[in-house]
Amino acid sequence: MASFGRFVRLAFGALALLLLVMAAPAPLGAQQVNPTASSVNERQLLQELDRIQGRVSIPDQRSSVLVQPQGREWREFRNVALRWIGGIAIIGMLAVIVIFYLTRGMVRLESGRSGRTIVRFNGFERFVHWMTATCFIILAISGLNITFGRPLLLPLIGFQAFSEWSQWAKYAHNYLSFPFTIGVVLIFLMWIGGNIPNKVDLEWAKRGGGLFGHDHPPANRFNGGQKAIYWIVVIGGGLVAATGYVLMFPFYVTAIEGMQMAQIVHSIVGVLFVAAMIAHIYIGTIGMEGAFEAMGSGEVDVNWAREHHSLWLEQQTAQSGSSPSQSGHAAAPAE
Repeated sequence: MASFGRFVRLAFGALALLLLVMAAPAPLGAQQVNPTASSVNERQLLQELDRIQGRVSIPDQRSSVLVQPQGREWREFRNVALRWIGGIAIIGMLAVIVIFYLTRGMVRLESGRSGRTIVRFNGFERFVHWMTATCFIILAISGLNITFGRPLLLPLIGFQAFSEWSQWAKYAHNYLSFPFTIGVVLIFLMWIGGNIPNKVDLEWAKRGGGLFGHDHPPANRFNGGQKAIYWIVVIGGGLVAATGYVLMFPFYVTAIEGMQMAQIVHSIVGVLFVAAMIAHIYIGTIGMEGAFEAMGSGEVDVNWAREHHSLWLEQQTAQSGSSPSQSGHAAAPAE
């Protein structure tokens, strides 16, 4: 009888233990999940949650984020979409320039050189222009390296050379952003008065800016095309500078989502900025005879000014009180 009682107690104890085990929550690794079930969908899970994160004991709580779904979209943009956008914009612009040059050639001075010059840009204006332009070229090359360096440059020069080049390019990109930003601000302040669009620019655009045929539409100190470049520099330069500083000083202004958006804006505006400046460089060098002298020596031939900026030439000669056709050198101060 005693042995039967012990058996009953043992049976009840085993049953109680079994109930406790069944009631306890199963460990995470022991959960049974059917991998073929329709409810197991990683993309749906990521869409439902803003982020997947745990807990950390270190002060930087941002390190607790394990998966940030928007990061995958950003990576797809950076590795695929951005390369297409940049490639089409830059290669497309180069193709247009080549076709234009082969069909139109350099825009020549139809009346030839007069031998008389007029001041177009003073020394300070040229210094600001070349400082900003030099910084921009280095920033453009080093920035394009981030997007196109690995697929295009790395196979050509190898890992070690590419690593050293990328490190120095990063330093140059960061530090030259400061004089570039100063240059953009100075350009905005120096030339804002002459770059407000008006009816003259609309007529200039309707007539193709004098790039086609032998037409020379009147223009002020800055024609419609130059005003477009001015606003591209001011607005585009301002955007790349602002977003660049957000990326240069991470988490001071925004969280990771804001930084991803800043990088998207920075990169898209950057590649479009590069494409626009390629056109500007072309017109200012081999695209138009006499144009480079405006930012080279600061003086342009009177016939060049008469063909491309006739209204500005009239204003300068009226202010100086003498006609360039009567004097060998019209040193009218730049506006």
